[in-house]
Amino acid sequence: MLLSLDLEDGRPLHEQAADAIRRAIAAGEVEPGDRLPPARDLADAMRINANTVLRALRELRAEGLLEFRRGRGVTVLHRPDPEQGLRSRLRDLVADSRRQGFTTEELARWIEEES
Repeated sequence: MLLSLDLEDGRPLHEQAADAIRRAIAAGEVEPGDRLPPARDLADAMRINANTVLRALRELRAEGLLEFRRGRGVTVLHRPDPEQGLRSRLRDLVADSRRQGFTTEELARWIEEES
């Protein structure tokens, strides 16, 4: 599984790690039912701390993509739905923009300007 992070990306490393793993699953590099490598191996591949990888894995478990089993490691449950992932990130973006005092209209205008 090829995993890489963009150290220039301003997002937290655990979010980038979760995205990298999510992309690998969506691309079919890891199939539903497959076990992921241990967190330490994933951390080495991404050149980040194992605790950061564990946080990313817990996030993916909360999304229902992964299952943790004692003695069996982390197993992929299913491929992510691309629309569901985008909608989830959109909800986070809307919530973040509101916390910073921006309206959804301003956010929609920015999206239009970018397209």
